[in-house]
Amino acid sequence: MLEVADIVRLHGAAYREQSGVSLSPVQKRALRDIAACRTPFFGGHVHQCDRCQEKVFSYHSCGNRTCPKCHQRQTDRWIEKQRGHLLPCSYFLVTFTLPAELRPLARSHPKVIYGLLMKAAADAVQKLANDPRYLGARLGALSVLHTWTRAMLLHPHVHMLVTAGGLSADGLWLDSKHPRFLVPVEALSVIFRAKFCAGLKKAELLGNVPPSLWKKNWVVHCQHAGRGEKVLDYLGRYVFRIAIANSRLDSFDNGKVGFHYRDNRTHQIQHVTLPALEFIGRFLQHVLPRGVVKVR
Repeated sequence: MLEVADIVRLHGAAYREQSGVSLSPVQKRALRDIAACRTPFFGGHVHQCDRCQEKVFSYHSCGNRTCPKCHQRQTDRWIEKQRGHLLPCSYFLVTFTLPAELRPLARSHPKVIYGLLMKAAADAVQKLANDPRYLGARLGALSVLHTWTRAMLLHPHVHMLVTAGGLSADGLWLDSKHPRFLVPVEALSVIFRAKFCAGLKKAELLGNVPPSLWKKNWVVHCQHAGRGEKVLDYLGRYVFRIAIANSRLDSFDNGKVGFHYRDNRTHQIQHVTLPALEFIGRFLQHVLPRGVVKVR
């Protein structure tokens, strides 16, 4: 099977040279680890059959959180653990999307912007849920940061799996007043925008944002998610990986990489062909800086 590692091994050095000092230490480490994953670089171990004594040597995985080949067992364990945390209630999936105007700021200040994105989203949904008109209680929530589209373009957003109910101030459980409704997304969008604006001001980054951004609607989506199991399966696929799986790679010839994805709107399979260096660049823009927490 064609792998991201094959592309990195052949064109990674050229990309490092082209990028120069703009390439972060974490991105350099990702290129090195992915290229060396399951090669002699990381060593290996021997498996021996107890019956026939046959020995099989296996190379070690790199363990980098961006590697498409690693973490399957870790993913399965994470999903199983989170299932154990699910409460016996219904859930909603709430998605907060960073406006396109803020993507340049996310590229230049990823640690600040991604942290603020997750905090503003959580604070906004909790603030509205605390309103007695809707719930009057504190929700349980799991947040996961995504930064990509299926075409590997930069598209930061946060998925939140939230309980359809919560704890009141006196410690009682209150169910959502409407089985298929949690909070009004229009109001949630306004609160999310305001909290993000306040966070940018505190970080002294507000001057880098066009004023028109604070007058437009910010995209927030909320949908019923059953008992939460299917959403956990979806989120788990990306908790320990990023952007693209090796199974979506179609071709790698003459310095060009072909891959496919399913379009969210049409549900049709789309095919993309990129120069190898552009493919690597798209992949690396989703490598999070050290210390950025992806799951909260």
